Amino acid sequence: MSREPSTSRRSLIAGTITSCKSAFLAIAGVSIVINLLMLTGPLFMLQVYDRVLASRSLPTLVVLAGLAAALYVFFGVLEGLRARALGRVGAKIDVGLSGEAFASNASLPLLAGAKGQRFEPVADLDRLRQFLSGAGPSAIFDMPWLPLYLAIVFLFHPILGLVATGGAIVIAILTGMNEWLSRKPTAEAAAHGSRRSTFSADARRYAEAITAMGMMGALRARWETENVSFLLVQSKAADRASLFSTIIKTLRFVLQSAVLGVGAWLAVIQEITPGVMIAASIITSRALAPVELAVAHWRGFVSARQSFDRLKLVIGQLPESNVVTEMPLPSKSVELTDFASGPPGANVVTVQGVSFALGAGDGLGIIGPSGSGKTTLARAIVGVWPCLRGAVRLDGIEIDRWDADRLGTAIGYLPQDVQLFDASVAENISRFDPSPSSDAIIAAAKRAHVHDLIVSLPEAYDTMLGEGGIALSAGQRQRIALARALYHDPFLIVLDEPNSNLDAQGEAALNAAIRSARKRGAIVIVIGHRASSIAAVDTLLFLKDGRPHAFGPKEEVLKEVTVQNRAELRVVEHGRA
Repeated sequence: MSREPSTSRRSLIAGTITSCKSAFLAIAGVSIVINLLMLTGPLFMLQVYDRVLASRSLPTLVVLAGLAAALYVFFGVLEGLRARALGRVGAKIDVGLSGEAFASNASLPLLAGAKGQRFEPVADLDRLRQFLSGAGPSAIFDMPWLPLYLAIVFLFHPILGLVATGGAIVIAILTGMNEWLSRKPTAEAAAHGSRRSTFSADARRYAEAITAMGMMGALRARWETENVSFLLVQSKAADRASLFSTIIKTLRFVLQSAVLGVGAWLAVIQEITPGVMIAASIITSRALAPVELAVAHWRGFVSARQSFDRLKLVIGQLPESNVVTEMPLPSKSVELTDFASGPPGANVVTVQGVSFALGAGDGLGIIGPSGSGKTTLARAIVGVWPCLRGAVRLDGIEIDRWDADRLGTAIGYLPQDVQLFDASVAENISRFDPSPSSDAIIAAAKRAHVHDLIVSLPEAYDTMLGEGGIALSAGQRQRIALARALYHDPFLIVLDEPNSNLDAQGEAALNAAIRSARKRGAIVIVIGHRASSIAAVDTLLFLKDGRPHAFGPKEEVLKEVTVQNRAELRVVEHGRA
């Protein structure tokens, strides 16, 4: 995750923020009026003490009270409008970046591997929006008015101005210390929170295994340990923020009383009037209120800033499409040349030296012991794992020369870990096509020989599957995932252990689907352990230790693998002897 955001991604982020520039300017303009209206209270008190009480004129009091009431109503309206405007700004930024945040969130495992787990772009965008919609930004817009308020206090009397300014300087220093000392604990709390969320999500995802194998007690203890660590770090950040918030709040009260006390002394020696004394105290308190509010929301501000920085970094990891001219979708061949690949972000090669070429209608089976690189190769062929050396070419064109979404319509992929969404059967089969064809969905299901199963469900194709397809058995999930792989007759079909959860009837349907796809001209690549999984292909690739050891017609490769296995067995037995 060290790559700098690309130019267009920076432009997107900058453009989203720039699009809110007029709104921020309008909010700043409203803040000017709001802060001027903030002077209503102290000026009203000044007039009451120095004019109404001195003249004992009730009509003057009524006029002043009516004017103050009208100004307060105007103030309330503008304050409400500013809060609503900030909420709209937060929503606009969310709308502008939500698609990229979602895409980054979904792509991180393929771009950064395990390193990407600490990033949560959708949650970061939520935190940014929530901060912008809260009271923190209002305090930031009000803070620049501090010098004006202090200047007014200076106009009342220089000594009062010096007292207020001295207090403001101390509070400013404390605010800077708060920023400096809170940054690291807040970042640590965010990192712990991310790990905590990931652990909780994993526990929910693997509930069956946890319950069946008695892991709940151990995982609960692990969770409690992680949670205690999280709470300790969070408490440290909260304690530090609350310490400065309490100090600043107390200092503001002390300063307000100090201005009142100094004002009383100046009033006694007749340097100022009692009205000026009261007004100076109120204005000083008002001048420092945004600072206190900002410190109270400082954790939110720091968290939002860190979230925005992470968003800029993570969104920049999305690969840029370098496709200028759209190529026709592949329909003739798949070729690998001295190919090597490995897990994203790990810089480890787990399969290498693979070369083969397949034409339309060919069927390839990839076999080998566990850990030989079969799944790595499958993921790399469909473009989800990186090419570290060599190339994957479709119709002679490297796979990254197509737009990923466009090329995806020509690829059918059934991963080893069947991945279905909490949506309807039809939506899963159609790959969430925004304009799905019912005929195409049903046709894919029939090609996968799963139509009869689907229509037997409570709501047929509209049946909701639940999280991870929990409403279905493992075999049913695998067959629906096969229908998704066959949707819209893709040219390249890659099936990773597609029969791992199937019975004999399901395996027969799978092989029939593979033969049907090959007959119409598709290239089918099957990764398997069972002999039944490669029954419908005629070419085999045998991988071992991440390298190809045999490639060719199925019968010849099986004979060669058998010879190799017997030779290895004799070596082992000789070693034991």
